[in-house]
Amino acid sequence: ALIGCSGAALTKIMCDAMNRDILSVILGGYGTKATAGGEAMHFEGEATMTNVDDTVRLLTESEKIIVVPGYGLAVAHAQYPLKEMVDVLIKAGKKVRFAIHPVAGRMPGQLNVLLAEAGVPYDIVEEMEEINDDFKDTDVTLVIGANDTVNSAAEDDPNSQIAGMPVLRVWNSNQVIVMKRSLAAGYAGVDNPVFIKDNTDMLLGDAKDTVEK
Repeated sequence: ALIGCSGAALTKIMCDAMNRDILSVILGGYGTKATAGGEAMHFEGEATMTNVDDTVRLLTESEKIIVVPGYGLAVAHAQYPLKEMVDVLIKAGKKVRFAIHPVAGRMPGQLNVLLAEAGVPYDIVEEMEEINDDFKDTDVTLVIGANDTVNSAAEDDPNSQIAGMPVLRVWNSNQVIVMKRSLAAGYAGVDNPVFIKDNTDMLLGDAKDTVEK
């Protein structure tokens, strides 16, 4: 009974965070409570690629940095080299913070646990509600293995399968670097227009290997 109650509570938390109806999840449906039901928007454009050297240069020249970790970070076990990189940036006088989406990873709190495990200080790890308005004053946002949780279609396309889902507004940053294995869609199967925005560069590859470089 305890396990069942815990599972139900987790499901409710995740549904609230994704703006989804719990019944549709149980029955295997798609879309959020806000999805209009029409044809989703088609986003045209090409992603701009970057490399490790240019990313290092960008981080070195920036003062305010936000890191957005996702499930890809967990899969790659990149939290330890990431913590070392953040330590270097902080020692260099940079203001570095982490932005955590309520359902980042595969369950609530997964990324918080991984960062704590790596020794990341609690006071630089902030929840979405605390940090979302700060992206507009951020020099660079480093997205590591996150996709649906930073997808602007949730706000811009009423017909998107994730319409109305609360997301981290990384695109408001001066510059966005997205680190992921490929340009493939995320768990929801929805294309992410953030990847083709003018202020976004893609750094493809394994998160752990890339951060270590």
